[in-house]
Amino acid sequence: MAINLETPKKFGMLINQAHQVSMEIFRPISRKYDRSEHEYPKELDMLASLIDGMNASGETSTGASGVRRDAKAKDKGNRNGTNMSGVLSIIEACWGDVAMVLSMPRQGLGNAAIASVADDEQLARFGHLWAAMAITEPSFGSDSAAVKTTAVLDGDDYVINGEKIYVTAGGRANAVVVWASLDPSKGRAAIKSFVVEKGTPGMVVERLEHKLGIRASDTATIRFTDCRVPKANLMGSPDIETDAGFGGVMQTFDNTRPLVAGMAVGCARAALDETEDLLKQAGVEVDYDRPAYSQSAAAAAYLQMEADWEAAYLLTLEATWMADNNKPNSLQASMAKAKAGRVGTEITLRCVELAGSLGYSEHSLLEKWARDSKILDIFEGTQQIQQLIVARRLLNKSSAELK
Repeated sequence: MAINLETPKKFGMLINQAHQVSMEIFRPISRKYDRSEHEYPKELDMLASLIDGMNASGETSTGASGVRRDAKAKDKGNRNGTNMSGVLSIIEACWGDVAMVLSMPRQGLGNAAIASVADDEQLARFGHLWAAMAITEPSFGSDSAAVKTTAVLDGDDYVINGEKIYVTAGGRANAVVVWASLDPSKGRAAIKSFVVEKGTPGMVVERLEHKLGIRASDTATIRFTDCRVPKANLMGSPDIETDAGFGGVMQTFDNTRPLVAGMAVGCARAALDETEDLLKQAGVEVDYDRPAYSQSAAAAAYLQMEADWEAAYLLTLEATWMADNNKPNSLQASMAKAKAGRVGTEITLRCVELAGSLGYSEHSLLEKWARDSKILDIFEGTQQIQQLIVARRLLNKSSAELK
């Protein structure tokens, strides 16, 4: 099978538009909102409306709305569809600012979850909302199967009780996609996702966290106390299928992990581009036609980072292409997330080092990108969890057999 490693030409205009947004909107306000933690970037409202209009017109389908799979894709031959366009646009947008991307109305990870697993009726009801994702709890981090929040059926409603932490955009979003267990005694098979709209009695945003990076994005703690949600807000099957595990809710990650990998790829690319400019100003030229050992140490280090970046980029596109073509991509999604998350932090920190005092100061955005990139190696499944998933897939081991 031949593989074309060039960016599909049909996405050229989309990529260019996203790059212009990064240059003209995100970069100029990046430092301002990094210093003003939790202040909402109002400049994003007009941009969000523009993206909504483009998606509604069918002109494009980017960001969170771009991760919905086409069940008929396998009948159409090889295709580059909405998942690919979404990831390519998010790479360019995060070249501008990761926190701005995470602060975009109606482009949250909760929106990606809705696009991934909601049925058509739910998509029509919830597609216009700005949705956050609530998985992590005080008692666990990466082990999504350890959910303690419960959802008990009572008439036509589910009654949700529990606490969620580190909810990205949890204070600003119009709704939250909450993972809760229908019956804790049934294990992970009982975990389902629910759309809970803001203003629902029993749902309270308790506090916003102060963070190392992505400061323009709010990160909330939310408590649910006898919070009643209509049965129709449960996404996926309400049946507890113990043989099937909790693949329904985990399917979300197959689509969203490439998005997060794309964020890391975009942020790392920004650091590489800035560092290359600084090296040129210092008289250090990176020569791609000469072996690394025959160049300066700084140029050799830069070439190594470029190689790592390229690997992360291609893994991300592979996982995305598989989603567009309706192929199982859990392994590839985790490989992309693991590689991009790791090299993203390594590249941004190494770029700070190569730039010296300029990299460590606020003279440039290098130090900010180093802070922002760390979260991309943590949320949507940490580096260690991704490696565990990859090992299970490659060795054909269950979660019980390989912990």
